[in-house]
Formats: sequence, C-alpha cells, structure tokens
Amino acid sequence: MTVDRRQELIEELTSLRAVAVLRADGAGTALSAAQAILAGGVRVIEVTMTVPDAYDVMRQLADRTSAILGAGTVLTAGQVDRCIEAGARFVVSPACCPEVIERAKARGVVVIPGAMTPTEVLTAWNLGADMVKIFPAARLGAAFLSDLRGPLPDIPLVPTGGITDENAVEYLEAGATLLCFGSWLADRDAMSEGRFDRLTERARRIHDLIRAYEEGRHG
Repeated sequence: MTVDRRQELIEELTSLRAVAVLRADGAGTALSAAQAILAGGVRVIEVTMTVPDAYDVMRQLADRTSAILGAGTVLTAGQVDRCIEAGARFVVSPACCPEVIERAKARGVVVIPGAMTPTEVLTAWNLGADMVKIFPAARLGAAFLSDLRGPLPDIPLVPTGGITDENAVEYLEAGATLLCFGSWLADRDAMSEGRFDRLTERARRIHDLIRAYEEGRHG
C-alpha cells in the first residue's frame, strides 16, 4: 500500500467512525456475521486472530465483499505478514507491540496498537502508530478518553470494549476518532441462535446514529 493509499484509508476510517470487531466460534459463523453487519451499513470489519481459520475468513471477505478489512489481536510480525496476504488493510493489537508496529509500517498498512495509560499511548504513537486503541475502554469510560486528549490532542484515539448504541455518542463527544463495537454488535448469543438479523439491526442502528451525529456536528 502506497503512502497516498494509506492516508486515504486513514481518512476513510475516520469518516466512517465505526469498526465491527468480529469474534466467533467458527469460520462459517464469522462469515455470516460479517455479511449481516455489512448489510446493516457498517463497512469496516475487524476479524480477530481468535476466530478459527481467521486467515481464510479474511480471504473470503476480501474476495466476496466490499468490506474495509482489518485484522485484530495481532501480536507478532509474522501474523502481520499473513494478515496482509489474506487481504487485511489495517492491523490492530490489544497492546503496544513494537514488532507489529514496525512490520506494519514496513509493509505499508495502517496500524492501531492498544494502550491504556498516557505513557503507553505516547509510546505507541512515537513508535509509528497511525491511531491508538484505548483498551479496555469500558473500565474508565468516556471521561478518561477526554482526559487523555487534554495533554495528547493530536493522537487519534480508538476506544474499544463496552461500546454500544447507548454510549457511542458520549465517546465521540469525548474525542474518539473511531469506535470499535465488539460483543454488543457481534452478539455471540444471537450468532449461536442463527439470529443474524439482530446483527444487521444493530449495525443499522450504529450507522444511523453516527450519520445523525455527523449531521448535527456539521449543522
């Protein structure tokens, strides 16, 4: 991915605001869940390494859908390489893993490492992160995100963990660049029951909520 295309992806992610973080018990379930979420209007799908046959799931999504595809729970440089080969355009870590950041930058893909404290956030940014994931966000809430942005206003922050339709706007108002929706959106109970329509409904709710927020923000 060229520098221009990387920057285009960063801008597109920033404009869309929502990432669906996909965890599932099987590859087929993950693919059905991704299709359901895309049908609801959330276009950014992060397939975590905890999904069985995650690389194959990514390949199939890259080949069959228009999803903006990312890989999550990426912990090693080797995983970065395999995720890129499977079609991932961005990689996400739960922590600040220097080798992941370095390899992603070398391969020209967007990288979003995880952090919690101000020191971790700044370390990730200085290592070359494009954005920094704040995880687990739910433990300290939107106020903590706002506090981080005080001394670190230029670092794009991506809260993850416990984000729902009920607190999404609060996080956006606190300064979130992106929101990662995990178990609330990719509801594993609904998936186990074959109720993928529930995922579509929630994705549509998020899509509409973000659109209304942006329209109100820009008047």
